[in-house]
Amino acid sequence: MVRDVTRTIDKDKASAIHSAPAPQSPVRTALAGLIGNILEWFDFAVYGYFASDIGSQFFPKSSPSAQQLLAFAVFAIGFFARPFGSLVLGMIGDRLGRRALLTLSIALMGGSTLILGLLPTYQQIGMVAPLLLVTMRLIQGFSVGGEFTGSMVYTTESASPLTRGLISSSTAAGVTLGFILGSGSAWLVNASLSKEHVATWGWRIPFLASVLLCVAGWLLRRGLHETPEGLKAVASRPPLVPSLLADWLPMLRTFGIVATTNAAYYLTFTYVVDRRKTQQGGSSFLLANTLSLFLVLIAKPLGGWLSDRIGRRKLMLVLTVATISLIYPALHLMLYGRPLQFMFGQLLLAVPLGMALGLQGAMVVEIFPLRTRVTSMSFAYSITLALAGGTAPLVSAWLIEKFGVPLAPAYYVMLHGAVGLALLWPMQETNNNVLSD
Repeated sequence: MVRDVTRTIDKDKASAIHSAPAPQSPVRTALAGLIGNILEWFDFAVYGYFASDIGSQFFPKSSPSAQQLLAFAVFAIGFFARPFGSLVLGMIGDRLGRRALLTLSIALMGGSTLILGLLPTYQQIGMVAPLLLVTMRLIQGFSVGGEFTGSMVYTTESASPLTRGLISSSTAAGVTLGFILGSGSAWLVNASLSKEHVATWGWRIPFLASVLLCVAGWLLRRGLHETPEGLKAVASRPPLVPSLLADWLPMLRTFGIVATTNAAYYLTFTYVVDRRKTQQGGSSFLLANTLSLFLVLIAKPLGGWLSDRIGRRKLMLVLTVATISLIYPALHLMLYGRPLQFMFGQLLLAVPLGMALGLQGAMVVEIFPLRTRVTSMSFAYSITLALAGGTAPLVSAWLIEKFGVPLAPAYYVMLHGAVGLALLWPMQETNNNVLSD
């Protein structure tokens, strides 16, 4: 009888081992963070690069400056929708699992982007056109509110403590690949079509083509494993509001970690590109921007890898100082230089910005407790991006229009840098934080 019981137990163990899913490879984990963010930020980037063309199609005829301001205001609206998406999708990530969040967010983004590419213009349906445009941007922003931070949490939790920075940098790399594809497609459309055709229908092409990325990302994410921390969070289900209030300090520190880099990034790789393209025409500035983004792409995993070895806080302090020091001369080159000088200005900032963006994912995840990590972190990150990132093109355009000083946006970035240094300095190193607590 004892032998029979022993055999039964052995069979049950063998069956459990056989039925257990195979360990998920780090490559698949990295790809899961990569693909969704390629789609999300391809769509955001394309809108930024065609902002003036979209403004001419969806807003009443007025001055080009007014149309550009309205178009960038709609660009910023997408970022202001992110906090709402971060709360709703963050709760899904904390209560249903990280995998459910990542699958839903990519479907929302793909659908809204496809519709945006098919929208009728102001001339065709009047004021309904900008209202529909705003609605699609709100859905896109809502989706990004959970997608970017959700994938940062997923990749960081799935990685070894020794490689968190490197593995989670795949999420940031997806952003840059999205910007590269967006910038490259904008360059291709501008180089292949006349200015009139670009403004009337050419801008739609990248939005419609992005459905291929959406399908590929959804298929990849459908079979992902849930992280152990995700399963633990699902089981605990703590109350939302008390948890958010308790996380006020890591939320504040998120602003210090993220704001300066993103303000400088959107100024450098969105606003200035559209300004030069609109002022001087042609596709040379878009091509220069695309080439510069490749250096950002290389710098991101470098920043993640180096932060695993020397510490994220220490490296972030150095990179923030570098950004503050370089933003003025770099912006001068980008605003006044020829295409090669413009690209050199971007390259001055590409390495510090890329490295900072590469390490930030792991660093921000590490400062939040497990109980409502996705919700609290996503909300803090989205608020920061709404205040300092997505508004950078709008604030830059407004500052230049208001004061007539083209280099005024550099001081805007320096102000964020000063706040960032004040918040980073008293922090402890985050590399050794235990993510399951």
